[in-house]
Amino acid sequence: MLQTVKLEVRPKEIIEAVKGMKRKERDEFLEDLLAATSPAYLKSIKEARADYKAKKVKNHEEVFGK
Repeated sequence: MLQTVKLEVRPKEIIEAVKGMKRKERDEFLEDLLAATSPAYLKSIKEARADYKAKKVKNHEEVFGK
């Protein structure tokens, strides 16, 4: 049996928790949060992966030179 628990968390508490994370954990959390809340972000990732697979990308040197 599944139950729902409602928990109120204030933005300030979330911010403090994120500030307390190690950099790698924070980066992963923020990426997950963005993915969970932004269909456009997920779409852009899919498009970028498709471009990479189709070799439609350029490296830094090709774009900016040496």
